[in-house]
Amino acid sequence: MSKIDDILALARSRSKDWPYAGAVTPQEAYELIAADNAVKLIDVRTHAERDWVGRVAIPEAQHGAVQWTIYPGGIANHEFIEELNSVVRKDQVILFLCRSGVRSRGAAKLATEHGYLHCYDILEGFEGDKDERGHRKNINGWCKADLPWTGA
Repeated sequence: MSKIDDILALARSRSKDWPYAGAVTPQEAYELIAADNAVKLIDVRTHAERDWVGRVAIPEAQHGAVQWTIYPGGIANHEFIEELNSVVRKDQVILFLCRSGVRSRGAAKLATEHGYLHCYDILEGFEGDKDERGHRKNINGWCKADLPWTGA
């Protein structure tokens, strides 16, 4: 088996009857992106979060931004699937990322329900869980894993 196959098998094994393919750690997501230029990371955070907090630093061809909710107000993005359709194919490996790993699960589930075949949640998200002072980026997540990112 290849490294890609190994990571995806591990991701599928984490499934707890999830309605999508599985879940990867931030490090595994980065390894998949580095190993296969067809893998696409879809950041489902709001434009404001990406602008003010930061974003992953990966090749543009492997990055997509489709808001799960709209800022301001946190209203559901009713155009989510249509926007997703414009940036990924249904047969691609898709890695969904949000702040802490909640919205990305919803996105992976909805995409799977709409015929996307290989949807994976990125556990821990971009910023990860809050620490004892209520701050993020200190416990887990893409940033804490010291993976490439730009921004605040």
